[in-house]
Amino acid sequence: MAKKLRTRKHRVVLNRSYGGDIGIGFFLLLMGLFLFLPMYYTVVQSLKPLDELWMFPPRFYVSSPTFKNFSDLFNLMNTSWVPFSRYIFNTVFISVTGTFGNLLLSSMCAYALAKIKFPGGKSIFAIIVASLMFHSTVSAIANFITLSTLGWIDTYFARIIPAWCTSLGLYLMKQFMETNVNNSVLESARIDGATEWRTFWVIAMPMVKPAWLTLVCYSFKDLWNSGASIYIQSEQLKTFNYAVSQLVSDGISRQGASAAATVISMLVPILVFVISQSNIIETMGSSGMKD
Repeated sequence: MAKKLRTRKHRVVLNRSYGGDIGIGFFLLLMGLFLFLPMYYTVVQSLKPLDELWMFPPRFYVSSPTFKNFSDLFNLMNTSWVPFSRYIFNTVFISVTGTFGNLLLSSMCAYALAKIKFPGGKSIFAIIVASLMFHSTVSAIANFITLSTLGWIDTYFARIIPAWCTSLGLYLMKQFMETNVNNSVLESARIDGATEWRTFWVIAMPMVKPAWLTLVCYSFKDLWNSGASIYIQSEQLKTFNYAVSQLVSDGISRQGASAAATVISMLVPILVFVISQSNIIETMGSSGMKD
């Protein structure tokens, strides 16, 4: 006798036992809690008074929650000779412009490598893939010499321009465009008289929305969390994370403020990720074309 197929909302689903579904769900729940634990512990640490903050072994709960750590942090901010609004502006400006430039250049280069045939395209992509093996520290001296020759040391360009040229972003966009951008749709647009720029921006980019949203998440996170830089010496051009790290590094009494600063620093990247994640899930679930 043939087994009865399982259905959910009038659709046939994988013929797996309910016990298997429960087991997989329980495993995913445990993994989710495990991954959430560092974030939870960071928030708990920011709410602990100093006597609980240095308790050993550390506890994953707080007996007497307080917001004094946050008030201490804001008081320390007011003692800085450079207004903290300047540090915040630097961080936001560098993160937004760096992310936008990285997205635009990576997408344009990926579109050319994936959808336009030209001599040397495969060799260029092979060099890009090889560059993924090298850490940014390896090229730090070469980057410093280049930026110094251009006169960009101690300017915003020293932080923004290198962020535009990341091999990982280009690789991600190129691979996604190859598999998700329909060649026949591009040809139809060209036949109808669309320019290459219009074909790229109006046709190709919406098709790879999950990829560029992922790129936005990673690029923004790295720029937002960046601290001191060898290319910046002026205090007026430094970022929020660097300024906070300097303020809270003077003694044990400021470790509560340090925990509060960590929470504040991670809020914006988490918000960007949550917004982008919802769009990625929606796009991946409702779009996709095949030849």
